[in-house]
Amino acid sequence: MKTMMTIIANALCRITGRNVGAQTVSELLIDLSEYVSVTSPSSPDLAKTRWQPPEPPPVSTRAPVEELVSPQSDQLDAPGARVVVSRSFADLTTQATFDIKKCDLHRLEEGPPVEAELTRDQGLHYYRTMQTVRRMELKADQLYKQKIIRGFCHLYDGQEACAVGIEAAVTPSDHLITAYRAHGYTYTRGVAVKEILAELTGRQGGVAKGKGGSMHMYAPHFYGGNGIVGAQVPLGAGIALACQYQGNKQVCVTLYGDGAANQGQIFETFNMASLWKLPCIFVCENNKYGMGTSVERAAASTDYYKRGDFIPGIRVDGMDVLCVREATKFAADHCRSGKGPIIMELQTYRYHGHSMSDPGVSYRSRDEIQEVRSKSDPISMLKERMLTNNMASAEEFKEIDLEIRKEVEDAALFATSDPEPPLEELCNHIFHNSPPLEVRGTSPWSKLKSIS
Repeated sequence: MKTMMTIIANALCRITGRNVGAQTVSELLIDLSEYVSVTSPSSPDLAKTRWQPPEPPPVSTRAPVEELVSPQSDQLDAPGARVVVSRSFADLTTQATFDIKKCDLHRLEEGPPVEAELTRDQGLHYYRTMQTVRRMELKADQLYKQKIIRGFCHLYDGQEACAVGIEAAVTPSDHLITAYRAHGYTYTRGVAVKEILAELTGRQGGVAKGKGGSMHMYAPHFYGGNGIVGAQVPLGAGIALACQYQGNKQVCVTLYGDGAANQGQIFETFNMASLWKLPCIFVCENNKYGMGTSVERAAASTDYYKRGDFIPGIRVDGMDVLCVREATKFAADHCRSGKGPIIMELQTYRYHGHSMSDPGVSYRSRDEIQEVRSKSDPISMLKERMLTNNMASAEEFKEIDLEIRKEVEDAALFATSDPEPPLEELCNHIFHNSPPLEVRGTSPWSKLKSIS
């Protein structure tokens, strides 16, 4: 009998949150009445009604505890009783610590930590951002195949942890410049999905008014989107030089791919950045293939984090958003402390081909792509971490997914219905502060006007 009473007491303690040592069973039953009420059903059919899960709380902001508790009916199959149960989201874990992969180091005695803390709100934010980028890129793929998007189009799906992890570690006032695979960074820098898709479809509601396209999108402290392979790297060093000159403790994140890593201008930039100790984080997004060529066939040394020679470097698991975040924090602290530049190699993977004109399966197998998806997908990894550690519910993730699908579908509708820019807009914004000027057209009698 004593054992049975102990089992009942422990069960009631788990429900009420009270300490078993401080309460008797009768007192716990009184407390339980605040959570469970027993009534008789008005109809035998009620006993067969299925229990419905509660609506999850908003994920954008943390709701008060009283809003997180909503009464739900749990109808038991046993006749003669109906138990009304309250389910609460307040018992979800608000913070957890995870082991992350150790970074490989070059010219550094210590590297980023091997543990990372994650709050519930951070995790949901990272998930929402990565999933939005994924859905946006899949929609771009669809619009391209429908011939609504034309020209060059390089998709970012598979590499979402790189963009989200970097943004989580720097401030909005820090600077970022990247190559032509720029849609993800355009979004994380604050541009709406509909403005990105409208730019891809060449509409006047696009972020660059429909005149930039896939490779030329910009935002405050975001300098594109650059179409020339490797050309953004010296520009990034120039932005870092401006930060140093102004003494504002800001850094510039300068991104390039493994295909651009062999460009001569990158090594010239490394030399200047090291000489002048510029606050520049050089980031090589190594997605294993430069266009259709594997890194092993293109580079005598695939240790891209060591390519700076005299510049410290770290190699990071680019499929883990927490690993990228901690490594970027480490790199940013290095630069802000006046130690000069640092190189980060993010080992990542792209699911699509190099561009939409590349099917992506002539130089790698479908099995290889599927294996990465199943074992290392950055979105699935984060979701599994949070579910396993009771930091979120499956219902919450489903609701976020539905909201993102709707946002992307609405954005696609805007991107296909918004008008194209008129011809008189063609030459505008050549200069940002110039009085109107005439621009020569393709023939001597063709005169166009540019307005800043």
